[in-house]
Amino acid sequence: MLPVRARLRGRLVEAFRWTDPGPESSHLVSDASGWWRDPAILADLGPALAEPYRADPPTVVVAPEVTGLLLAPLVATALGVGLVPAYKNTGERRIAEPTTWAWTGADYRGRRLALGVRDRHLGPGDRVLVVDDWVASGAQVRALYEVAAARGATVLGAACLVAECSPEVAAELRLDSLLTPTDLDP
Repeated sequence: MLPVRARLRGRLVEAFRWTDPGPESSHLVSDASGWWRDPAILADLGPALAEPYRADPPTVVVAPEVTGLLLAPLVATALGVGLVPAYKNTGERRIAEPTTWAWTGADYRGRRLALGVRDRHLGPGDRVLVVDDWVASGAQVRALYEVAAARGATVLGAACLVAECSPEVAAELRLDSLLTPTDLDP
């Protein structure tokens, strides 16, 4: 029988689709909705992404809104730790309690945004695993590393389903992924 990560990789590829948004677009759009629909995939996502961190586990998982918050609870549960959501702010959002923010570099769309974590949820002594579904440029992961450092926490690395960033960026971020875009080629 194949190990969980190998089985899961095959199921992720099968459940993924590229969609053509029509003639106004010059590229295909990823459709990962099949990942969330399949209960067997859901059951294995958390344990598969948690596996490399079991020997030296984090104390908390941190994930950016929106789709990171679909995946991160599965990883946190598999590790037996809590989850801290990182909020996105493009200038109009206010959080009514102390929050540490960091600005991203340009993401895959060329935009910059702030990511913030409520101060009461992250502090010195915390060992952080950042989790997101798809890492394209690494901009959001870097910003979350900055937030963790500002709060006195230690970052162990990051885990994602798809690493689209270069191997050099993945190594710099200590990024563990199950797939690359090559695995999902149309």
